Amino acid sequence: MRKKRSVVGTIAFYLVLILLATITLIPFMWMLSSSFKSAETIRTIPIRWIPEHPSLEGYRRVFNMEGFSFVRASLNSLFLSVACTIVQVMSACMAAFVFTKMPFKGSNKLFGLYLATMMIPGTVTMVPNYIILRMMGLLNTYTGLILPSLANAFGVFLMRQSMLSLNDSYLESAMLDGATLYRVFFVIVLPMVGPTLATMILLAFMGSWNSYLWPLIVLTSTSKQTLQVVLGNMNGIYKNKENILMAGAVLTIMPILVVYLLTQSKVDSGISLGGLK
Repeated sequence: MRKKRSVVGTIAFYLVLILLATITLIPFMWMLSSSFKSAETIRTIPIRWIPEHPSLEGYRRVFNMEGFSFVRASLNSLFLSVACTIVQVMSACMAAFVFTKMPFKGSNKLFGLYLATMMIPGTVTMVPNYIILRMMGLLNTYTGLILPSLANAFGVFLMRQSMLSLNDSYLESAMLDGATLYRVFFVIVLPMVGPTLATMILLAFMGSWNSYLWPLIVLTSTSKQTLQVVLGNMNGIYKNKENILMAGAVLTIMPILVVYLLTQSKVDSGISLGGLK
């Protein structure tokens, strides 16, 4: 009797998971299907999930927009995502290393105060950050976009939780052998927290790639705009041509989706090792 209940419970559990997965995938499948349709075919009822006459018109229009360059915007997003990821990851790892392996008076209180900033919505700090960048003359520059990446409380917390599990004897042995503090950090500590580091890199890259509001505020030149901003502008230009909008959305999410699928296992193990089970 218990076995039957267990089997029924397992089947029900997986059925619920399949249902939730299907509900989650429907918008993505609709977006992919619509990107190969004409604007008129999208509005037909009943809905046709598989286009009868697939067309690449939407993708051609995306790469031939007037006033915007989709390729240039993609390269801008790639550059900014890589730069912001490097800045976020390195600053978070260094801060976490200091908090865990180089404690100082009041370090726990400072860390708690630093974590408290996670409760402040990002939209609240945008105005002060904007004013600071204006005073520094960094508006409409990539530097102005990258600088706020230096402060990443979640990244510090994630890396600190992982570094707490490292045995101090490894570090002490390396320093007794003459290794410098920088060598200990880069050669010993970072490889030992590899899964969490990979998770941090992926999350930072995804956050930078998907960022829309901050680049929209800081950047004013069309040639410097990121992919998400250009996609937002497309919504106004092609508001009645959903196939073009869907094609742009597919091209925008494909790189980050591929990266996530390739590193999904590392994300799961990294978050678990980081103490976020």
